[in-house]
Amino acid sequence: MSIRLDETDRAILQELQKNGRMTNVELAKRIGMSAPPCLRRVRALEEAGVITGYRAQLDAKKLGVDVVWFAMVHLQSQAESDLEAFRAHIRNWPAVRECWTLSGDIDFLLKCVAPDLAGFQSLVSELTGLPNVKTIRSALTLGQVKDEPLIPL
Repeated sequence: MSIRLDETDRAILQELQKNGRMTNVELAKRIGMSAPPCLRRVRALEEAGVITGYRAQLDAKKLGVDVVWFAMVHLQSQAESDLEAFRAHIRNWPAVRECWTLSGDIDFLLKCVAPDLAGFQSLVSELTGLPNVKTIRSALTLGQVKDEPLIPL
C-alpha cells in the first residue's frame, strides 16, 4: 500500500536521502519551511514507515574490504522449507550485504564483500558447500558506475 505524499514530503525525503544527518533546522531551510512543522512532517514519515532508518556511508577500502562480488545461486529444491533454510543462513552471514530472490533460473542474487581474492575464494567455497546449493555463478566487480538511493523522487 503506497502512502500519499505531497510536494513537501517529497522534498523532505529527497533531502534526507542526500544527507540523513543534517539537522532539522538545515532541512527546514532547504525545503523552505520553519523547523517545527518540518520536524512534525519527518516524524510523521517515520511513524508511517516511509522513513525506515538512517545509515552512515562507509569507505569499504579504508576498512579493508577490497572485493565486491555477486553470486547467482540456484538451489536443488525450491520447497519453502529449503528456501527458508537458505535465507536463514544468508541472513546471518556478514559477507553477504544484499540478498534478493529472483524469478527464473536463478533463485537468489547475493551481493557479497571480501577483504581480498583469497577471502573471495573462501567465501565461494563456503557458499558452494551449503546444503541444497545446486550451482553458483560468481562475478567479481571491476568498478562501480552508480550508487544512488533506491527510491527516485
